[in-house]
Amino acid sequence: MKAVYMGLGYIGLPSAALTASYGIEVVGVDTNPDVVNIVNQGKAHFFEPDLDRMVKAVVSKGQLRAASIPEEAAAFFIVVPTPFKENHLADTSYVESAIRMIIPCLREGNLVVIESTVPVLTTERMAAVIFGERPELQGKIFIAYCPERVLPGNILYELEHNDRVIGGLDPESADRGADFFARFVRGALHKTNARTAEICKLAENASRDVMIAFVNELSLICDRIGVNAWDLIDLANKHPRVNLLQPGCGVGGHCIAVDPWFLVADFPAETRLIKQARLTNDYKTDWCTDKVLNLCSQVFKKTGKKPVVACMGLTFKPDIDDLRESPAIFITKRIIAESDAEVLISEPNIENHPVFRLTPYEEAYKKADIVVWLVRHKAFLRMPSDTGKTEIDFCGVRRY
Repeated sequence: MKAVYMGLGYIGLPSAALTASYGIEVVGVDTNPDVVNIVNQGKAHFFEPDLDRMVKAVVSKGQLRAASIPEEAAAFFIVVPTPFKENHLADTSYVESAIRMIIPCLREGNLVVIESTVPVLTTERMAAVIFGERPELQGKIFIAYCPERVLPGNILYELEHNDRVIGGLDPESADRGADFFARFVRGALHKTNARTAEICKLAENASRDVMIAFVNELSLICDRIGVNAWDLIDLANKHPRVNLLQPGCGVGGHCIAVDPWFLVADFPAETRLIKQARLTNDYKTDWCTDKVLNLCSQVFKKTGKKPVVACMGLTFKPDIDDLRESPAIFITKRIIAESDAEVLISEPNIENHPVFRLTPYEEAYKKADIVVWLVRHKAFLRMPSDTGKTEIDFCGVRRY
């Protein structure tokens, strides 16, 4: 058995490494030559617990190697980004580009699986691309859609233990996909058709977006009436049938902040709640920023001096190094651009940033007049509180 993984990013590399660890020969393909070189040195090019160790092990054994172009194999997996373009339209060009790269390598009996999050009908469209160039393969290869369901910071465990939904273009493709994943997935394998699998992934992420929007709205109300939002949520969750999530300064990441728009773009009349949840979560980011800007303005008018503001955290969720679509970054950029303040920026999970100059978090806290908690990192939870500072807590660092 030999498999090709197209894309060695946050999902592609862990997937390729895990597959290789089960004795399958894996070729990981990436268009970034730096990524190819790093992986072939037995290293991961981003942080994920245990990933560096696993990559080193499978590369040293010859089970995983990286390349810039695909080659013939039994199975091909498309694990590339699907961002959105203007007006929140899905950009499936990366998926199509990866599909076109593997077309010359395809042979009768091959399995092609798309794992990237995509709009509904994308798998069928990509099948049309394949058969448009290779009509002789019609009915002779297996094509399926199987989305990942993982949490950054726990990716390797969840790739192995979570249930998987496998949507085939036909029942035989679903069977062939399930046969492959059964080699290393310990969770249940649920076979269905491609359209159902595609909308299942979008529904999962849109559902979480809606639930987060609800608690973000509650947090706005609590701010108006002087109630601690986290105390409210703790008490409401004592109800046996209530399970509220935690509010924050918005929603980030490449999934929840992006995927609901795929549904809204394709089904505008049917997605009023989903669209409003997206708008609510984006508004929460602006609301948080405005709150900081107003406080900076008040301090400047009162003292005539620019306050020192510490923006604490940049990643889109706690204790990872992933900055994609992070609301903390949007807030920090606006504070720098629009405030009468000296801004210190701290992110303990990355060493440097291409735009921001980072300050160690303990130093930033000590120097700051205003501390803005944007991400609930574990390192921040251990910090003692200084009553002489003004702290704005958008993520529950000081909730207790």
